[in-house]
Amino acid sequence: MFLADLMRHLELPLRLDFIGVSSYGPRRVPGALVFTKELRLDVRGRDVLLVDDILDSGRTLSRVVKKIRRLKPRRVKTCVLLEKTGRRAKPIHAHYVAFRVPGIFVVGYGLDMAEHYRNLPFIGVPV
Repeated sequence: MFLADLMRHLELPLRLDFIGVSSYGPRRVPGALVFTKELRLDVRGRDVLLVDDILDSGRTLSRVVKKIRRLKPRRVKTCVLLEKTGRRAKPIHAHYVAFRVPGIFVVGYGLDMAEHYRNLPFIGVPV
């Protein structure tokens, strides 16, 4: 949802591709990082904006940035909907942050808990 809303406000030519990454299992516990989909577009020499939902520990975003940089883009910038404070394990920052939130588990607006609550039109805390 965040990506769709963001794209509506970008007024420059762009190409869109997705890389799938999962680091959470069904019990809300971080697990091993798994790449579930690879890029299909060639990003060599191009400007890349990586858009993610949450920047928390930084482990996932730092691995994805490293993977993208191996593809030789001209520049890589990062944009996140939410930046959680206080749990950063990797020294990475997002170039663009929509909202900063405390280190709590949130759902809605595309964010899920075991594939539930993605369709909520707001971000909330599950009970």
